[in-house]
Amino acid sequence: MSADASLSLAVIGAGPVGLALALHAARDLPQARIAVFDARPADKDVSGDPRTLALSLGSVQLLQRVEAWNSQAAQEILEVHVSQQPPSLPAVLGGLIPEPEVRIRAIDEAVPMLGAVLSYGAIVAPLQRAWFEAVAKEPGRLSARFGTEVAALKHLRDGVEVDADIVEKFDLAVVAEGGVFSGQVRKPVTHDYRQTAWVGTVTLAKPKPGVAYERFTRNGPAALLPLKDGRAGLVWCVNSDDDSVEGLSDEQRLIVLNTLFHPDVGPIAQMSPLKRFALGLNAERTLTNGRTVRIGNAAQTLHPVAGQGLNLGLRDAFELVRALANSSDVDAVLRRLEWKRGPDRWAMIVATDFLARSFTWHVPGAGAARGLGIAALQALGPAKSALARQMMFGSR
Repeated sequence: MSADASLSLAVIGAGPVGLALALHAARDLPQARIAVFDARPADKDVSGDPRTLALSLGSVQLLQRVEAWNSQAAQEILEVHVSQQPPSLPAVLGGLIPEPEVRIRAIDEAVPMLGAVLSYGAIVAPLQRAWFEAVAKEPGRLSARFGTEVAALKHLRDGVEVDADIVEKFDLAVVAEGGVFSGQVRKPVTHDYRQTAWVGTVTLAKPKPGVAYERFTRNGPAALLPLKDGRAGLVWCVNSDDDSVEGLSDEQRLIVLNTLFHPDVGPIAQMSPLKRFALGLNAERTLTNGRTVRIGNAAQTLHPVAGQGLNLGLRDAFELVRALANSSDVDAVLRRLEWKRGPDRWAMIVATDFLARSFTWHVPGAGAARGLGIAALQALGPAKSALARQMMFGSR
């Protein structure tokens, strides 16, 4: 017996995680009543949002499963190249000491791609369109409560009271509305890294289609995510207290950027104006509180060093629906969800937190130790493959 025979589900937040959960639940819980709430109007065009996001192969497969994958807009990731900027001495010595690097390739892992890169708008627009189509087919069971802000959630013994345009009781509420670190109320597990991410797009003079670059610099990590037409999404992290990017003109930023990445990247020909975001860890200790579940950025906002925040939220969403489809006891499902998702969730939180903090350590040899770890990973094939699987699919 499944839980969907009498289940009523409120999804608060119509971003990629909330919409993916709603679509998955509509398919796998065919009797459940599902409402999606979001403050943005239903007629607002979200397709033009240019923010660049990287999805793992597992996330791509999950979006394909709900028939909301925009393959035409996506650039496949076929290789991830991670390297560390050397100190000045090896550079002076003419490169006698090689730069530490690791290359993870889809062909070596026997998969068609490691993941894909596309804009936020290209992810959300197909999901939103698919949800509106589902609602049109089953208006008595599914609803799109767009332009409706949820003012409060009230915990009940056997459900949740959602205070929106009307006060309504649901068996379960899923909060998938997180926002960015700088605008969030602080959760129980929090740390301000005192780092700023400068983001935008660049044009490469000699692009290598499908190759993503992660560069550990002395001031923080920087990444280039492959896009179509020779472009790449840029995430450039620096120390907020000594921001080396803020005071530069666009031309000066381009000059500096060309000194940061591995020689394989080649010249960076152009750069768009950059926007900046404060970086920090902000996480709940648990996903559940009574009959309320938090997923995505509502549960944990991570440093972008590994690019795994959205992927983790999508895995949370799909595991929740899978559990609900197999049990009629909602409270038991939520208890099991904590145990099942804990290893994947905390492994990612701890790993990204460790890497982010390592750039703030004023400890002799910290950078060298990180470099040795990168070089060792390249030399140890099984360990590299295990990391690739973790990045593609999470802990299973």
